[in-house]
Amino acid sequence: MSMSIDSTYAVQTLTDLVQINSVNPELSPNGAGETAVAAYVAQALQAMGLEVTTYDLGPRRMNVVGLLKGTGNGRSLLLNAHMDTVGVGGMADPFGAVVRDGRLYGRGSQDMKGSLAAMMAAVKALVDGGVQLAGDVLLTAVADEEYASIGTDDLVRHVTADAAIVTEPTDMSLCRAHRGFIWYEVAVTGRAAHGSRYNEGVDAISHMGRFLVELEALGQELLQRLPHPLAGPPSIHASLVQGGSELSVYPARCILKLERRTIPGETVAQATAELQAIIDRLAATDPAFRATVRPFFDREPFEVAADAPIVQALAQASTAVLRQPPAHTGATFWTDAAILAAAGIDTVLMGPVGAGLHSDEEWVEVQSVLDLAQILAETAVEFCQ
Repeated sequence: MSMSIDSTYAVQTLTDLVQINSVNPELSPNGAGETAVAAYVAQALQAMGLEVTTYDLGPRRMNVVGLLKGTGNGRSLLLNAHMDTVGVGGMADPFGAVVRDGRLYGRGSQDMKGSLAAMMAAVKALVDGGVQLAGDVLLTAVADEEYASIGTDDLVRHVTADAAIVTEPTDMSLCRAHRGFIWYEVAVTGRAAHGSRYNEGVDAISHMGRFLVELEALGQELLQRLPHPLAGPPSIHASLVQGGSELSVYPARCILKLERRTIPGETVAQATAELQAIIDRLAATDPAFRATVRPFFDREPFEVAADAPIVQALAQASTAVLRQPPAHTGATFWTDAAILAAAGIDTVLMGPVGAGLHSDEEWVEVQSVLDLAQILAETAVEFCQ
């Protein structure tokens, strides 16, 4: 059996992918969405001989699933990357895909078209090498991770696997955990009155100020809690605040939206109770203080055990390719890995080296893309038995 990465193919694929505008239209009104890049990926996978299915998720939104069919009853492996990118405002040449000093520059180069190119090159190596795997390999290119993850939410309705590798950029470390998040709305109710009628008005904005003071204290306390060994401590911050109607009117209502970052083991109920406790304390000291809190969107934290078979297979392949064991890390951000894990798929993250995610200058190290491709191919050989 001969299996090697076609470096020319991998670099050209990465170049092509970066040159295709796939800005998420939910983030930028003129964003192109994933349709064009999905068509490119689908055609490339079909050319390799994979069974390809596309899923239309709405205007300019699409998923692609390529199936490399196994020969028997081996374990199946799902490779996952998102096709959408954030906006390009402030970038001098967002789609240039220029290579300088071993780095390829452009929007999405590291987040995460370098990963997608590595996945495609890995599958091509398996096909070109005539590798016969017992289990299936699914290459999944999904929409919308940068906004609401409608892509992977839809993906798990159609496909499953024994394990998955999400190739989010990790600088070639093996990422086994990350934080989740909860978005809350806190509504404080006052009483509207003319600005001169201090004996009638109840200032909802100043009452929200009391809540914010308590929120800051909670934030400091969260950072002092025992952190997750890989993902760090939980955190909370105020994000948006709105209130008042006129200069000379006591505000009847003030709305705060905030974000709570959770670590593995924490729940929405637990985090909500902490915020409700603040409201209860403030109401106990002032009968005029009235507020409610409600979570309106959340994503679970993620964790996979060090001894999970996919973690062991990926670590073994990484050690062979990189000549040293990979670091086991966690992330403070959230990824689609949590959706796959919640669907019952053992999941781990590994992606290429780079910098500038969501910034004016983004790049990916080309050699790390080639190394990742080799690691993914060898992991498939080890795991899909």
